[in-house]
Amino acid sequence: MLGVSRDGEVVTIELQRPERRNALNEELIGRLRAALEEAAESARVIVLTGQGPLFSAGADLDGVYSDSFLSGLLGMLRTIETLPVPVISAINGGAFGAGVQLALASDLRVMTPDSFLAVPAAKLGISVDRWTVRRLSNLIGPGPARTILLGAERVSATDAYHFGFANKLGTLADAQAWAKQIAELAPLSLRHLKLVFNDDDTRGPGTDEQTAALNAAWASADAQEARAARQEKRPAKFEGR
Repeated sequence: MLGVSRDGEVVTIELQRPERRNALNEELIGRLRAALEEAAESARVIVLTGQGPLFSAGADLDGVYSDSFLSGLLGMLRTIETLPVPVISAINGGAFGAGVQLALASDLRVMTPDSFLAVPAAKLGISVDRWTVRRLSNLIGPGPARTILLGAERVSATDAYHFGFANKLGTLADAQAWAKQIAELAPLSLRHLKLVFNDDDTRGPGTDEQTAALNAAWASADAQEARAARQEKRPAKFEGR
């Protein structure tokens, strides 16, 4: 479910759930959080990647609607943000939903040229939290962010690089080589810079209206319809209730 390897000051953590395209469930989230915290005790840089042809298919939809899954996911993303060392997401193939959130929580992102990203929440009758919307908008600009979230469109690695989501286009090996270079830099400097970069107003509380709207989406009949449509392999018919 999770592979951890070390090369000098760089630790690589690989999602290993290929039968579910590295989709995140509660167990994988817990293991990943623990592995990240352990790696940060001695590593200078952490590289996060996925086994097989896809970085992550996002949240495992069989468990995504539980409160414990959501709290676990958000807690793990917060862990990545607050680790004292840089985290690089090496995105292979593609990243959906929670996979994109993993990359957003990371400090740097390297995407293979054939990869893409997508957040299909609106196709599933649900939504993403305020942090995800704000972080994505801050990172790539409100226009592209609206394309990804409101349009639920895929974005290619080339476009993601031009938008500023991907820092580099390259392979896992390229990401690991970059990590080795970064590991030679002053760790206290990197820690300070990470703290400042992540002090970007994305963690502020949402308004009562925003919170109510998010909760309404998750509890909606449309969300139930999306689940049924996925199981029955048909298009969902949303009614806004």
